[in-house]
Amino acid sequence: MLVKEIMTTAVKTIRPEDTVKKLAEGMVKYKIGSLVVVSGSGEVVGIATERDVIEHVIILGKSPEEVRVQEVMTKDMITINPSNTLEEAADIMVHHEIKKLPVIEGGRLVGIVTATDLIAYENKLVEKIAHLIMASPMRSIGG
Repeated sequence: MLVKEIMTTAVKTIRPEDTVKKLAEGMVKYKIGSLVVVSGSGEVVGIATERDVIEHVIILGKSPEEVRVQEVMTKDMITINPSNTLEEAADIMVHHEIKKLPVIEGGRLVGIVTATDLIAYENKLVEKIAHLIMASPMRSIGG
């Protein structure tokens, strides 16, 4: 299975010059843990997560109304191509200890795939196989 088959294509974004307050409001509004940061020209320049807000604003006692997204975002993003496999996506996440992968094709943001997406897909596979096993009459070993 390929990343493009399960990725979210309606990616929620924010601008680097926006405030961290706006970032947090967006994450709450859309019930997600990150927003991809894009420049005015649409270029992906980073990703901003709940953890970034906690580490760079809350713990330091800074004001979310005054701190800009560009001050807290992760600039050196790890990304993936839509034609990569889900196993490759999982390997990248594990290797880099990240849970979100922006999907880039031809320099453009085309989606995002998360650890939650991978788990949800895997659970669907397990349910299908379980249904098959439970619905099938007992067969000889190797059936």
